[in-house]
Amino acid sequence: MRPLSLLAAPLLFASAFVLAQDATHPAAHAGVARTQAPAGAEVFIIEPQDGATVGREVTVKFGARGIAIKPAGDMTPGSGHHHLLIDVAELPPGDAPVPADTYHKHYGKGQTEDTITLEPGTHTLQLDLGDAAHMQFDPPIVSKKITIHVR
Repeated sequence: MRPLSLLAAPLLFASAFVLAQDATHPAAHAGVARTQAPAGAEVFIIEPQDGATVGREVTVKFGARGIAIKPAGDMTPGSGHHHLLIDVAELPPGDAPVPADTYHKHYGKGQTEDTITLEPGTHTLQLDLGDAAHMQFDPPIVSKKITIHVR
């Protein structure tokens, strides 16, 4: 039984190391400090305009100032990537990665626009910039929330 335990320890260590390197795994963020937001960094929605009436296919264009847009995982200081919050009342918790679901869209390849499909009705859109590990900056770098009307 002893040889098995000698093999188990390195495997457990290796597994923990892999999890810590996987930015999408919750264990990777236990006790990890959030990235300080660069002074003056801001994000904004270029298109559509607040109050616009649009069709079901909506092209959303993202803007940023004072911060570079890079793919998730890129550790370049002063950079991040976009998340689009759709019909979200409150920002996600700051101590965990931004969720990936219908209401929280990730643009981890550094995208600066997307065409989304929305049901008819009134919707809100907001950008939330994430760091290399999909965590919000400290303080969060978010756009003004806009309202659009889908016909």
